[in-house]
Amino acid sequence: MIEDIKKRALHRTKIIEGQLRGIEKMIENEEYCVDIITLSLAVQKSLASLNKLLVENHLRTHVTHQYEAGGEEREAAVAELLRIFELSNNRG
Repeated sequence: MIEDIKKRALHRTKIIEGQLRGIEKMIENEEYCVDIITLSLAVQKSLASLNKLLVENHLRTHVTHQYEAGGEEREAAVAELLRIFELSNNRG
């Protein structure tokens, strides 16, 4: 993993962890639903940001090597990326 991306991804996971603990506490305290939903939506944005970092790392490392290798490895990279694209568009 690229060191800078790894550092940023780990930082993002710490933020997400804190946000999830916050949601749990809000539910336990029976806080206002809209406030809980607002934090839940923030978690989803944070996860999207984490996914973007992970895709960037994957493109800069694994996909680059797969494309350079050519043939079946290149096709596998394309299939993988298409699968991720489909998963990201089938949410909700």
